Amino acid sequence: MLKPEEHRIKGSGELNEMFNALSRTAKGLQRDFGEVENLQSSIKGAKGFVDKAIQRIEGMILSDLQLIRPQAAITTTNGFVEGDGVDEFVLGFSGAGNFIRGNPHFAISLALMHRGETVIGLVYSPIEDRLYFAEKGRGAFIFAPFHSQRMRVSDRTASDGMTVYCDYANRNIPFENIRISGCTALDMAYIASAKADLLVSAAPGLPETCAGRLLIEEANGFVEFEGGDLRAGNPHAKNI
Repeated sequence: MLKPEEHRIKGSGELNEMFNALSRTAKGLQRDFGEVENLQSSIKGAKGFVDKAIQRIEGMILSDLQLIRPQAAITTTNGFVEGDGVDEFVLGFSGAGNFIRGNPHFAISLALMHRGETVIGLVYSPIEDRLYFAEKGRGAFIFAPFHSQRMRVSDRTASDGMTVYCDYANRNIPFENIRISGCTALDMAYIASAKADLLVSAAPGLPETCAGRLLIEEANGFVEFEGGDLRAGNPHAKNI
């Protein structure tokens, strides 16, 4: 499990404080996931449990964020808290549908915006216990104990060799290797870390995409929003 008291991320104090806020949720989320796996005979019961778990985790993180920048606005999937108009935290839980079914592919997305520009982004996969993070102008990384590995998007150029994430099966996408994961935040982290080459999806909203966008851009990839859709990937996939 990530232990912020033992390992610091190479970066700003605020990046580390946001890392700490995510890390403190890890044990609870892992315990909650174990409970959800035992509730699969009743999806309605599992959904109610997960909704309460997400609310509890969100409350824990928000209380930490208010200590980091007390005057900052806070945007979540469930609401908005007004701030000073300068700084804004953006918090999202991505892959809730997976969590409900006992599927470990879900993540917390956390970003800090300053005057409308995202300056810090973190995507944390609690069951995998892996953190993807970036700071504006400093690159994107995967955190591991005692070191952080630099992330860069893939350099694949041929469409027949690319792995593509999308949001539903009947999209008219000219690729053979297509994946549907149900977790946009991790899809974006996978693009940034070269585990996939292109993401095509209906844009799920700022809480799920804010941190991921910074990850991809700092890993030398592209992110575009057009007509309600999101496209992101390595530069060679941009016009395919």
